Formats: sequence, structure tokens, C-alpha cells
Amino acid sequence: MSFTDQEHVRPGGWWAERGFGEIVETVQWLLIALILALFFRAFIMEAYRIPTGSMAMTLKGAHFRLYCHQCGYRFDRGFDSSEYGLSENALPAGDKEIPRDCRCPSCGYDLEFDEPLWVANGDRILVLKCRYQFVEPKRWDVVVFKDPADPGSNVIKRLVGRPGETVEIIDGDIYIDGKIARKPDKLQQELWIPVYDNDYQPVRPQEKSFHGRSWRLPWRFDSTVWRIDANNVTRFELLHEGGELQELVYDGSAGNGLRAGYAYNGAAYQDIRPYCSDLKVRFFAQGRGRLCAGAELSKYGQSWRGWVEDGTMFIGKVVKGGIELLIERPVRENHFGDAMIVFTNVDHRLTFQYGKDSVTYDLGEGPDDAGQRLAEITPTVEIFARGKVRISHLAIFRDIHYTVQHFYGSNGPVRAAQDNGFTLEANEYFVLGDNSPNSYDGRWWAKPGTGNNGISYRAGVVPRDYLVGKAVFVYWPSGLRFLEKSRPAIVPNVGQIRFIHGGSESGR
Repeated sequence: MSFTDQEHVRPGGWWAERGFGEIVETVQWLLIALILALFFRAFIMEAYRIPTGSMAMTLKGAHFRLYCHQCGYRFDRGFDSSEYGLSENALPAGDKEIPRDCRCPSCGYDLEFDEPLWVANGDRILVLKCRYQFVEPKRWDVVVFKDPADPGSNVIKRLVGRPGETVEIIDGDIYIDGKIARKPDKLQQELWIPVYDNDYQPVRPQEKSFHGRSWRLPWRFDSTVWRIDANNVTRFELLHEGGELQELVYDGSAGNGLRAGYAYNGAAYQDIRPYCSDLKVRFFAQGRGRLCAGAELSKYGQSWRGWVEDGTMFIGKVVKGGIELLIERPVRENHFGDAMIVFTNVDHRLTFQYGKDSVTYDLGEGPDDAGQRLAEITPTVEIFARGKVRISHLAIFRDIHYTVQHFYGSNGPVRAAQDNGFTLEANEYFVLGDNSPNSYDGRWWAKPGTGNNGISYRAGVVPRDYLVGKAVFVYWPSGLRFLEKSRPAIVPNVGQIRFIHGGSESGR
């Protein structure tokens, strides 16, 4: 149109001459957008809400957000709708009484709450639905699938076994064809469960509600020259001119024991869970000059040490009469004696980390490569140092521990238990929940899977054609309330928005 051309506009002309066409075009675009959205939801990605706690703490269902009245440690306790006379997976409209079996996962205080509390929604996640149309599922992926016994509903678990493999659960670890299945590093960092954090200490330790007794510091050092910092009770000081190592020994009988309990499930049965000897100890060390400090962890009665001394990191095996050196590596960065120290024994691998430097020793992949398996031998944790050293931010964590105790009312042999390996056939997968004591999964499924046209699937497996997709992202963790009594909880919990880590490229 030239600048001299003019378009004559008459009252009602747009509607009369062009309105219908514009409306039709708009409707067409809306239909296209709707079709694309439905296509995206059906084949690309879909949002789901986590209703239960079988994948806690990786993914949380409806839960209470709690804090310890004694030490201030914050943690979550799962909400079970059946305990309140509600239908399965229902969310209550108002506040609810908190169960009486809540125990702090750090100081061990048995909590009682006088007032009801609101129930936080489960995590909302995004599931990539098209992935398994093009690539094979990897071990440790978090997968959504149709319930084999009830294909009309979806379930979420972690995939641990793939076609052609024999799965076996031995002392809490997953073994595939007789070799331990190690978790990728990013996933392992998600799965650590707190046992004790020295930064959180009770304000009224004399109360007899810590496992039924008064609280006492769960570190033994009476026979050494360690002392508590007079200016900060969460720090330990070593002021020693001698050349001998001085130890701090964790006393599980005073604090939380090293068993595979979950604060998310409540305190019931925690004290009779199996021991978990895959552990991590972490602390910040400050020393004068070249630091000499480290930690000792035991498994099946065999102790291992990781330490730094004279600018070199070491891992050794404690033997009669001394230390058998396994590996050493120079420290690349100068930390000037101040650095975070982490020592882990997990999945038959020992890793010592000093600041950003680390060294790893492989104990082997076989069931007995970490020593003769003695399940009821209590694992131990020690800290040691020499010279003038200050220790702070001391904490202990345990690994996820897959259990073989019966799930509630289940009976009969546990599928994939030790000496009862479960071999998967073509297009079959085996899944477990991260909240192992509270997950109804492939270990327990009694009914065969139901398929189309009279087809049935073996009990205990997820068939390939029932895989819906891979859980990849928590886009809306259970929200926060704008005010203490406000409803609903519409403030996003931004700090909990996260990716969901799964299998590595190697798949092992």
C-alpha cells in the first residue's frame, strides 16, 4: 500500500467484512495449539504428582515439614492417608495431627507435637515419555511405568535390573551377575542419608527423650587430649605437641545408631533395621602448618583409613601392628592447612577427599571383596589428627540400603534376595523404591502382570511395553505458604527445584 492509498473505514465494517474470517483463523490457531499440547503431553513430556513416599527422600509424597524442638534440625515425615481414614493418596483439606513416632534424624530426640500441622503436597515432576522409544533404559534411572497388576494406574520406582541380568540384593547393595552395581557420582550424592550432624545440638539435653534417655555427645574422647572449643560447642580442638595420633570415636549407643532407618517413615522399627556400613564422614579441618588429619571407617570388622599428611593423601587398611598402605597421591592445591575432609566407603570403593583433591581405591566388585560379610557387626566411625587442629562441621551419613525384610503383610520368599537371584528375561526390568523399607516393588509383587489379549507377565517384573518414561525434573516441589496459616501453599519452594539423577552412560 502506497502512502497515498487510503482504506475506507465504515462503522461496523471490520466485523461485517473481515470479522468472521479473523474468528475462524483464531479458532484454527487455538485448535493447532491444543493439538500440539496434547501431542506434547502424549508423546514428549508429561507432568505427574508424587502421591506416596516410596521414593523418599529422592521424591517426596504428601508429608509433614518438621523441625526438631531440641536441635533445630529440619526434616520431613511422610503422611499416610489410610492412618486418617482417608481414601488412598487423598490430601486432607485442613491441618492434621502429627504421628507420635517422629524422631530427629540428627540428635535422636523423640518429638511430640501438641498442635496439628498442614500437610505438604508431594513433588510435581516432569517425565520424558519418548526417551525409551529410542534408547535403552539405564540402570538407576527413575522410571514411570504402568502398574503390571493394574495397568490403569502409573507407578514410579528406580530401575535396577535389565533384560538378561540376574539381580541379587546382598547387605543392602545391588549385585548384577555377581558383581556390585555402583551408583554414578551425582546420584550417590543425592542418596546420602543423615545419621548425625554436630552443628545441631540439643538445647535441653537433660530431658529423657533421646531414645528414652538423656542426650550426651556421641563422640568419645575422654582418654585423649581433644577438647570442646570454649567459644563454640560444635567445634573440637586438639592442642597436642606429641607425635601420636589422637582419635574421636563415634558412639552409636549415645546418638543415632548406624542402622537403615528413615525419619520419613517414623521411629517404629528403626532400632531393629539392619546395620548400614556404607558410610560417609565429613568435617572441616583447620591446622597450623602442614595438616595431619583423617578418618577411619569399618565394615564387617575390617577398618580402613583415609588421611592427609605432609601434602600427600593416603588410603590404608588397618592390620595387626599398623597400616597397610593401599594408595597415595600428592595434594595438587595448597589449602594452607584449612579444607573440608570427606572419607567414604560405599559400593566397595574407598574415597578420600581433601578440599578439591581426591584419591580412590577399589576394593573389588565381588560380594566378599570388602571382607567376610558379617551383617550384625556394628560399623564404626573415627576422626583422628596430630598436632594443633580444629575440627568443625562434623557429620556422618549413610548410603541407601535395600532391605529384604518383609513389607508389612507380605509373606513368602523375597525376590532377588541373597542366594535367591532373580534372572530377567527379554524385555523385562526390575525396579525398587529408594525408601526401601516402605516400598511395595519388584521384591514383593505377588500377582502376574496383566496384558492385552489375554497376555500375562511374570510377577515381579516391569515389561518393556509398560514403561511410560524417565523422570527428569522436579519442577514444583511441595509449595510454601505465604503466611503460617494461609492456604493453599502457593509459594514455590525454589531451593528444591532440581534435576532427577539417574543412570550413567555405562549403565553399570
